[in-house]
Amino acid sequence: IIGAVAYLLLNSRNAARPEAIAAMMSDSAVEVTEPDGKDWIVFSPVAETPTTGFIIYPGGFVDPVAYAPVARDIAKEGYLVIIDPMPLNLAVLGIEGADDIIDAFPELSIWTIGGHSLGGAMAAEYTFRNPGAIDGLALWAAYPSANTDLSAFAIEAVSIYGDADGVASINDILDGADRLPHDTVFVLIPGGNHTHFGHYGEGLQRGDNPAGISREEQQQIVVDSTLGMISAAEADN
Repeated sequence: IIGAVAYLLLNSRNAARPEAIAAMMSDSAVEVTEPDGKDWIVFSPVAETPTTGFIIYPGGFVDPVAYAPVARDIAKEGYLVIIDPMPLNLAVLGIEGADDIIDAFPELSIWTIGGHSLGGAMAAEYTFRNPGAIDGLALWAAYPSANTDLSAFAIEAVSIYGDADGVASINDILDGADRLPHDTVFVLIPGGNHTHFGHYGEGLQRGDNPAGISREEQQQIVVDSTLGMISAAEADN
């Protein structure tokens, strides 16, 4: 019972904010769908047919809808973006979820993946377990686990982190740097914290620090830096 209560509290604390829920609506630039029989949230650009996809693994105990604004902004640039909700909101329980997504969109020739916190670590783990499946990796306040070594992988990668993050510290991020591809781009967000990588919660995620910049400023850096990785992956292919 105690475990169930803790689970409910953690999930309710990290519920999607109103602006994230609003980003779930289709408009003239991006169509948002939730395919029958799947729990994916798919963001498709309206003006063009994408050839590159980006899969998002949400952070632990965070409502996947919290990443809708970032997903929408990336999709606007011509990419298919899929948020992959996880069992019990824990990406460690759904590491191979990208398999079904990739299989469902055979028309796409380039696949990139990323995620926030635990989601980012598990996106790295998926990449490690499936050599050749992924062309690019974006880590948002995340780093590969100790036994996940991507240093020899010929993929594009970006690691985006904040110096006010109380959950994934700078030391944690940099300690994992030698397990990433040798030309990984590291993007430090001055004043960035852990919570502002998504749109969730009424305050700070447990253990986090107040941000020194606005959520909108931080997320713009996240979007721009992730788009840079995706564009580089396209250029490689």
